[in-house]
Amino acid sequence: MKFATKAIHEGVAPDPATGAIMTPIYQTSTYVQDGVGNHKGYEYSRTLNPTRHALEKNIAAIENGTHGACFGSGLAAIDCVIKMLNPGDEVISTNDLYGGSYRIFKTIFEKYGLVFHFVDMTDVSNIEAKVNENTKLIWVETPTNPMMNIIDIEAASTIAKKAGAMLCVDNTFATPYLQNPLDLGADIVMHSVTKYLGGHSDVIMGALVTKDETIANEMYRIQNSSGAVTGPMDSFLVLRGIKTLHLRMERHCENGEKIAHFLASHPKIDKVFWPGFSHHPNHHVAVKQMRGFGGMISFTMKGNNLEDALSVVKKVEIFSLAESLGGVESLIGHPATMTHASIPKAEREQSGVVDSLIRLSVGIEDVEDLIQDLTQALG
Repeated sequence: MKFATKAIHEGVAPDPATGAIMTPIYQTSTYVQDGVGNHKGYEYSRTLNPTRHALEKNIAAIENGTHGACFGSGLAAIDCVIKMLNPGDEVISTNDLYGGSYRIFKTIFEKYGLVFHFVDMTDVSNIEAKVNENTKLIWVETPTNPMMNIIDIEAASTIAKKAGAMLCVDNTFATPYLQNPLDLGADIVMHSVTKYLGGHSDVIMGALVTKDETIANEMYRIQNSSGAVTGPMDSFLVLRGIKTLHLRMERHCENGEKIAHFLASHPKIDKVFWPGFSHHPNHHVAVKQMRGFGGMISFTMKGNNLEDALSVVKKVEIFSLAESLGGVESLIGHPATMTHASIPKAEREQSGVVDSLIRLSVGIEDVEDLIQDLTQALG
């Protein structure tokens, strides 16, 4: 079954009670049993809810996995993965990643005896150099947030398997439409469903997908025990959003490409970070493991002046200055003071998040209007 068909049909079926074609919102906390242990597969909605269950099956299918789990946020999904580890275990992560991921690693889990290493994964030999007998997890984000670096998932998988470690890939920026990490050897795929999967800036949610039965059992145990699950209404909204994911991503990619080339030719722009450029580092890896280059773009202003960057993000009229990404509307942000403010300045700048860096989430509006908006804001 091809992607669009899976996105629309997998995991969902007409409601057996009414024939409703859309999965109902099962807004219930508990389920009546005919006798002790005699129920219809559902006992309590923290453990399992029919609306969430349909979504979990759907997300697993579009990631070519067998087990999916949805959580109250992307960070709750990350929390579940790290809880699979034990004190003394070590994690190797990319040095360019979402600020919230860095924050949960350093400020929540480090004090419980976990050790985190942040390395430049664009060269996978840097991963190998940090591997030791305590390495239990390799955390990859590709494309990275916000520098749009590309990491070779297949190569990282080879290193992880040799070390006996899990490989988890944050696939939020690419989405299952453009990239399938499980097919490239990853053990777990993580999504901030808030972004492209939901697609309409109206849900906070995270998800994990795996093909490994042992990992799945642990994932569900932690999901149920910690209770950071998503509700049925949000599950319904994301099921609806995923039905148009393929159409939206095609437009995000189309608009992103045009805006990336526009920015690259603008006299006030210094560097543009977008993996579709042939000169982008690891562009050949992006071509190998992705089916398109997405709608996320970062760029720096000439002179690396904070005031210039803040002026641009204030002047836009169609782009909205806001956190998050992946919605149908275009967003603009300043990572150093917004999404990545929790990362110390020295570490931030070492990975490229300088004061003049601006990040765009290119939406699905008419691209001519978006270019005109950027033109006036930069002018």
